[in-house]
Amino acid sequence: MSKRLYLINPRSVLPGYFGTEVFDAWGFAPAVGIADLATATVAALAPDDWAVTICDEHLEPVDFECDTDFVGITGKVTQAPRLIAIAAEFRRRGKTVIVGGPYASLAPQMLRDHADILVCGELEALAATLFADLERGTWQAEYHAAKPDLADSPQPRWDLYPNDRALIGCVQTSRGCPFECEFCDVIAYLGRHQRHKPIEHVLAELDALYALGYRSVFLADDNFTVYRRRARELLIALRDWNRRQARGPLVFGTQVSIDVARDPELVALCADAGIEWVFVGLETPNEASLKECHKAQNVGVDLLAQVDVLLAHGIAVSGGMIVGFDHDGPDIFARQYAFAMASPIPVFSLGSLVAPMATGLHRRLRDAGRLIEGPAEIAGAPWDTNIVPMRMTRSELLDGLRLLCNGLYRPAEFGERVLTMIARLAPHPLHAAIHAQHVPRAVDTDAMVVVKRLAKLGDDEAQMVKAVLRAMARRPHTGRAAMTALLRYAQVRHMYDAGNYWEPRAVMEAGPAEEAAVMPRSEMIARSPVPHVMRR
Repeated sequence: MSKRLYLINPRSVLPGYFGTEVFDAWGFAPAVGIADLATATVAALAPDDWAVTICDEHLEPVDFECDTDFVGITGKVTQAPRLIAIAAEFRRRGKTVIVGGPYASLAPQMLRDHADILVCGELEALAATLFADLERGTWQAEYHAAKPDLADSPQPRWDLYPNDRALIGCVQTSRGCPFECEFCDVIAYLGRHQRHKPIEHVLAELDALYALGYRSVFLADDNFTVYRRRARELLIALRDWNRRQARGPLVFGTQVSIDVARDPELVALCADAGIEWVFVGLETPNEASLKECHKAQNVGVDLLAQVDVLLAHGIAVSGGMIVGFDHDGPDIFARQYAFAMASPIPVFSLGSLVAPMATGLHRRLRDAGRLIEGPAEIAGAPWDTNIVPMRMTRSELLDGLRLLCNGLYRPAEFGERVLTMIARLAPHPLHAAIHAQHVPRAVDTDAMVVVKRLAKLGDDEAQMVKAVLRAMARRPHTGRAAMTALLRYAQVRHMYDAGNYWEPRAVMEAGPAEEAAVMPRSEMIARSPVPHVMRR
């Protein structure tokens, strides 16, 4: 007898840097930045005769009245409180709740009491066993999966997902990363041996997303270019696939490490294949901190010069930035500010160092008695941490970070970084083809209106938007990157408002204690190569 499965992707505790909660907050239909791959993949692993429903809570409320045999909930640490609340309500109603995903796999002890069935690891390797047990009613309380061959990962059930409200589709071509960054939980969850999906499977998934109307796709790899031979083979396949599309190409975003810039031929191939933006974990200009966290790929290079290599090929960059390493003193906030303002990177995900469970950092700080138990275990907002820093107090860390975040996201400072990007970003190889064929969907149109609303937040915001639009008009090939940056800025502003974090005049009004941790504004301006026309 067929069963019914209700799959839920819970909303995050707080908006994130790359989310789209700003749509709903500003009066538009809810949207997601990237379609949820996890629920669509789990749905594809269910038996063919099962009735599966997907709920992405970022787009629609959870239906606690649904008629289902099993409730499946997935999620990351940022979703954990909501995951637990949803599970509790369904269990109160007598439903059998299955919990899996990254957080369940990395911290099973935190979720074991909140689920009837706990799934640790990647589902592909045990899906047949799990679903057979569910059909027989003989399930176990806990399942542990081996690392699967990605040839066994099915094509996601995007037909069950509300694609019309997702800005970007999603394909995962590999899992795992060979690097050993101490703070990263990816290697604990997915391993340091990177496994690759067959290229023909990747192309089949792109066919499905293209048919659904997507023209932008996130390649959800942990480090897309780390294995050069595989990356080249896949990029050539993506390039050739794009050339066959009569209705215009797909463009891609992905995650890479900065060492890709040392291979200009590979960067050029990325651009030719359609990659138009990448996220890079730059983390810090403090080399002692990079060595401390084992981020060897960032050591001994001019990070901003490497970023410029990407821009020279038409690829825009978003960056990760962390403060609070053991080698970070109170001067780190000024150093990070100067570093960011010298960059062509509009959007940084800024945060204090957090020690996720199952990481080397968590073990080291636990053994040293420098972990704080409690809500700070939840990563995802920059204004908290579960570590005790070494070279400053916790208050100094969090207060300095608050000043840094607000300083970098004041309209003038953000606008200057956008102008720097516009000045340095070369035309993308697919620019003409993208603009000739692109037909906006309703969610794309909403995104543009959200950007226009930025100018209504205040005079400074209006001045910033006006300056960016003028610069775009002079270099029209930068339009997509600049508008994407403005959309992400709208999300950041909503995120900071939602967290009561927005204090745009904090740096200018800093007292003596704070001034010791933040470089004088005149010195920051002097260090920035960008003209000061937007600064007051």
